Amino acid sequence: MIIVMREKARPELAEAVMREIDRMGFKSHPIVGVERTVIGVIGVETSELVPHFESLEGVERVLTILKPYKFVARAAREERSQVMVKEVCLGGKEVVVIAGPCAVEDETQIMRTARVVKEGGGKILRGGAFKPRTSPHTFQGLGEEGLKMLAAARAETSLPFVTEVVDPRDVSLVAEYADMLQIGARNMQNFSLLSEVGRSGFPVLLKRSYSSTIEELLCAAEYIAREGNDQIVLCERGIRTFETATRNTFDVSAIPLIKKLSHLPVIADPSHATGHWDLVEPTALAAVAAGADGVLVEVHPEPDKAVSDGPQSLTFENYSTLMKKLARIAQAVDRET
Repeated sequence: MIIVMREKARPELAEAVMREIDRMGFKSHPIVGVERTVIGVIGVETSELVPHFESLEGVERVLTILKPYKFVARAAREERSQVMVKEVCLGGKEVVVIAGPCAVEDETQIMRTARVVKEGGGKILRGGAFKPRTSPHTFQGLGEEGLKMLAAARAETSLPFVTEVVDPRDVSLVAEYADMLQIGARNMQNFSLLSEVGRSGFPVLLKRSYSSTIEELLCAAEYIAREGNDQIVLCERGIRTFETATRNTFDVSAIPLIKKLSHLPVIADPSHATGHWDLVEPTALAAVAAGADGVLVEVHPEPDKAVSDGPQSLTFENYSTLMKKLARIAQAVDRET
């Protein structure tokens, strides 16, 4: 059950509602937004209590949401969520481009890339400092040194950056440097990690696992939201099918479907979806046409020398070309870049 407070209702009214929830033996989970507060009621399995909660002062409406995800469901919020990463808004009219290398390799590489991302119109820098890899013998990232390099790139370009956190014990460390925390596909159902980033209060980029359904993705987001953090951006990055011609199969229909089911912003990662640099551009354009709030692309100064994901990384020139085409597609669907 979800209790939606009236717009700009006084905080003490929400507190009174939560006391009543506790008195009745249930558990409350508040999410305090800019305009209104939403309170989840955990433990209620009947709609018979709806009139009682609706009678409380300050309550606008009470929703009985049958889906396993409550806070992130479209029904829980009239307006679409907008997630702020410093001054960048995800979920508004602008299609936000997040770009950078798969992994931070050295200071020169990340600085060169950050400058090009900024000059081309990208709004958020990406780069991996901690890299969960299929084989334990491959490059695992530079750790805190990589975070320091990303912070230096931010200082020079003013680009906020997103980077992956892979261990609940590292959330506080990564949050000291990053502007947005990424949960990668391999950790989408790492529930202790999801809860920890939820408690951090930081904006979160949550990627769909390559073997998960849309409902499982939304349930993963619910773990973050139930900790009081609704600053969540979902990412479609392709799913594993029988097809082997591409790294994954890009589920373009997931973008409008997720936006129908949830109020959260949705972006696309055409780099991981395809695994081939020459497929990144057309896939990115298709994602924006389908309603994506942004795209996440890998860019590297020398893809053939990249320590990870070189074949799917764009050169600086290809990135520049992509940005020009994205602007035209965004305009065609009444968006902007």
